[in-house]
Amino acid sequence: MRRILLLTPLFAALAACSPADRGEGEMVADQPSASPQTAPLASSPTDPAANADAQMMGGVNDLMAATVVLAPTAGNDVSGNLRFTRSGDGVRVSGDVRGLPAGGEHGFHVHENGDCSAPDATSAGGHFNPASQPHGRVGQGDHHAGDSDNLSADDGGVARVDNALAGVTLGDGAATDIIGKAVIVHANPDDYATQPTGNAGDRLACGVIEASAGR
Repeated sequence: MRRILLLTPLFAALAACSPADRGEGEMVADQPSASPQTAPLASSPTDPAANADAQMMGGVNDLMAATVVLAPTAGNDVSGNLRFTRSGDGVRVSGDVRGLPAGGEHGFHVHENGDCSAPDATSAGGHFNPASQPHGRVGQGDHHAGDSDNLSADDGGVARVDNALAGVTLGDGAATDIIGKAVIVHANPDDYATQPTGNAGDRLACGVIEASAGR
């Protein structure tokens, strides 16, 4: 009887620690903790090389202007400063040419070679003509890409230039790109008909078209 009384508290203690209680504790221990919220992935840094390429390409696409300094050929005094800018599907030329005979008209063209080294500028070659067209007048049928209207000098021998070039581009590297080509001012007016030069006569001044940082 005494043994039974002694065992009773032991059974009560075992009953208090039931299998259900133990399982609940084990399940809590075995359960994976809630995963922390995944932080958003940081955007990868921009590739510097890609940036440089994009900037270079942008620089080409964004080229909007070019300049020319005209220098006289041997025995002449004609000089000038010109600016080339994009205009519609072509290029606009502006500036002034000095030292021309007063009141005269003069052929004005872009030539195929950016070389003014010959005393008479024949090193500039013929008219710029990437599409192999006949010589003519801008806006009036077929013409060379380098064809432009005549310059008209005032009584002081200065021609104010505001001319158009059709079918040419600036700085895109295409066959129509005039960067690096030469500009020639001729002694006579272009008749817009005689092949392949328009009978414009001697070359009075020559300059090479160079890309400009400005717009």
